[in-house]
Amino acid sequence: MGIITTIRKYFKGDGVIWAVIVLLSLISLLAVYSSTGTLAYKYQEGNTAYYFIKHGSFMLLGLLVILITHNIPYKYFSRLSQLFLFISIPALAFTLVLGTSLNEASRWLTLPGIGITIQTSDFAKLALIMYVARILSLRQDQIKELKSAFLPVIIPVMVVCGLILPANLSTALILFATSMVLMFIGRISFKYLLVFAGTGMVVLALFLLIATKFEFEGRIGTWQSRIESFRNGEEDPEGNYQVEQSKIAIASGGILGKGPGNSTQRNFLPHPYSDFIYAVIIEEYGIIGGLVVLALYLYLLYRAGVIVRKSNRAFPALLAIGLTISLVFQAMINMAVAVNLFPVTGQTLPLVSMGGSSLLFTSTALGVILSVSRGVAKQEETTLNDNEDDE
Repeated sequence: MGIITTIRKYFKGDGVIWAVIVLLSLISLLAVYSSTGTLAYKYQEGNTAYYFIKHGSFMLLGLLVILITHNIPYKYFSRLSQLFLFISIPALAFTLVLGTSLNEASRWLTLPGIGITIQTSDFAKLALIMYVARILSLRQDQIKELKSAFLPVIIPVMVVCGLILPANLSTALILFATSMVLMFIGRISFKYLLVFAGTGMVVLALFLLIATKFEFEGRIGTWQSRIESFRNGEEDPEGNYQVEQSKIAIASGGILGKGPGNSTQRNFLPHPYSDFIYAVIIEEYGIIGGLVVLALYLYLLYRAGVIVRKSNRAFPALLAIGLTISLVFQAMINMAVAVNLFPVTGQTLPLVSMGGSSLLFTSTALGVILSVSRGVAKQEETTLNDNEDDE
């Protein structure tokens, strides 16, 4: 009873979401240790646990972030969204122009003095979803109107996605799609959504046309090669090397897998600890292990739906479902890439892939979702007590 009381005291909110977080974290620790052992032995003087310890430290820090965030009443995130969006837009612009580049993509911002790099698009995703949820909830009385509801939402969406697009196409598209779904749930007029989607496609097409015509340096060539490799499939095994190795890992895993730590393709897969960690999971734990991971993300989405159904206010409902959809979209794309249903994107598997700032921002999003579930539970308890008093 003492342990249960302690858990309930410090781990508040939806217990099922907490269970999903714990299970994904355990899967992450096992998969990262397995996929980085050889790399650590080669580059860290034989210390095979180097990356495992580093990742475990970030996971503990992420858990602390969840604990702190989920204790903040969700109403404060409405105001904070304005500040976060105000910070994220210049941060994205600065990163695009002067950020730290890797693989021809300027996605990271190095914090001066401490040398830590963060991916500003992760912060911008969080800020934008919170802000869109805020505006949609405040404008419910005029939600079908163009000037008072639609334009205040789409302008920041277009700005943020536009700033992310040149360096990170997949993240921009995921955020754009999440915003579309959130606006649909928030009852924005469907005709405006069609116009918004069409505008987004035109902007993307123009950007690709101009970048290709003037041969701008950057990610255009990478995007083209990935799409062509996906389209050509087995006809282009050299260009499709990552996916070919992933398919070998999945095929060799079979139904039950080779067992923990027995992956062989981790030695051939590029980024087996991040972009293609799902292939390593299937190789070691089989199709059953892969389905368990998939089910955990789908169940997270289901629990967010439960929160929406129980909530009697627009902002917490939109906030919880928006952040959950963003995480689940990202997870689905990562898994689709691993099984060759989608071109290579570079998206990580939330809460499973090894990472620093991305893991912390994912933890923040989960903490906000738990904060909403905690607040909704309090509302239910208050309503129930009021009903009992009336009786």
